[in-house]
Amino acid sequence: MASPIGPVVGVIGAGQLARMTQQAAIALGVELRVLANSSDESAARVIADVRLGDYRSLADLRDFVKGCDAVTFDHEHVPTEHIRALVEDGFVVHPGADALVHAQDKAVMRERLTGIGAPCPPWRRVEAAADIEEFAAENGWPVVLKAIRGGYDGRGVWICRSADDAAEPLASGVPLMAEGFVPFERELAVLVARSPHGQGVSYPVVETVQRDGICVEVLAPAPGLDPEQAAVAQRIALNIAKELGVTGLLAVEMFATSSGLVVNELAMRPHNSGHWTIEGARTSQYEQHLRAVLDLPLGSPAPAAPVVVMANLLGGDDSDIFSRYEHVMAHDPGIKIHFYGKEVRPGRKIGHVTALGTDLEEVRARARHAAVYLTEGRYT
Repeated sequence: MASPIGPVVGVIGAGQLARMTQQAAIALGVELRVLANSSDESAARVIADVRLGDYRSLADLRDFVKGCDAVTFDHEHVPTEHIRALVEDGFVVHPGADALVHAQDKAVMRERLTGIGAPCPPWRRVEAAADIEEFAAENGWPVVLKAIRGGYDGRGVWICRSADDAAEPLASGVPLMAEGFVPFERELAVLVARSPHGQGVSYPVVETVQRDGICVEVLAPAPGLDPEQAAVAQRIALNIAKELGVTGLLAVEMFATSSGLVVNELAMRPHNSGHWTIEGARTSQYEQHLRAVLDLPLGSPAPAAPVVVMANLLGGDDSDIFSRYEHVMAHDPGIKIHFYGKEVRPGRKIGHVTALGTDLEEVRARARHAAVYLTEGRYT
C-alpha cells in the first residue's frame, strides 16, 4: 500500500458509522484505516486499508494502531484497560478511556451525571428482587431495569410493572440497575462535538421517533420546541462533554417531560440521530468527528434547510432493495438514499433516507414514502 498523503485515522470497528466517515475522510484528505472482524463488514467493503482483528485483543489493537495519527471508534465496546494501554504506549485516542467509560457503563454514567448536576431519573444498582421492590416503594411502578453494560436499540431494557416482571432480567445474570419510569412527552437528542483543545459546538436539537426501542425517524430541528428549552438542552450536552472530557462527538439522548428535560443515554461517536447532517447541515457529523479527533477547528453545525427528516431503513423479508431505487429517485429527485451494504435481515438497520425542505409535514411524508417503498415495495 502506498504511503499516506494525509493524516491516518484508525477506526476500531467497521460498521456503517465507519463507512459513512469514509465519505468525509475522502474530502478532507484523511486516510481512514478500520479494524474489522471480517472483510464483509459494512466499512470493510469500501475502505482500502482494512485490518482484520479482534477489538478485545490488546495485541491486535497494538498492531492496528501503528502508524495512526489518531484513533477513534465505530462502537463503544473496546475494553477500557486496552484503551489506557494504547495511550500509555503513546498513541492518540479519542475519546479517551476516562470519557468513554460513561458510554460503556450506565451506572458509572448515572453516578457522574448526578454528580455534575445533569437532570437524571432516580436510579440505583440492583441485584435481587428485594432491591427492586425497595426501589419501587420509593419511586413507584413501573421500574425500568437496564443492563449496566452492552444494551442498545431497546436490548437490555425491561419495563417492569411488578416484581414478577423483574424475574426474567434478574435470572439473566446480567448486572442491572433500576431507573424510575419517566412519563415523557417526546424524545430529543442533542449532538455536540468537542476538540482536545476545548472548542465545542452543538447541532440543533432533534426529535427522535422510536418504535420497539429502535429509532425510525429523526426530525431536525425538533418541531415546536421552545427556543429556551432547546438552548437548555444544548447547554446540558455541552456541559456533559466538558465535564466528562469528551473528545469527538457526543450524542445526548433526552426525555422531554412536563417538568423539564431528563438525560436518558450517552453515545461517544457518530450517532443515528445525526445521520441527517450528511446533507442537512453545513458540516456533517462525520466530518465534525474527524476534525475533532485531529484537533482541527470545528465546522459550522448550522442546518442547510429549515426542515430535515431522516428515516431509517429497517430490513424486512425482501432483500431486493436496489431494484426499487428507480421509483424512489424518479418520484422524488431530492431524496437522498444511504444504503450500508449490509445483508438484509428483519428489523436490521440497513440504511436511511433524508429529505430537506421548508414544510415539516411535506418533508416527513417524502421521507416516509421513500423508506416504506424501499423496504416494503409499497406506497404510503
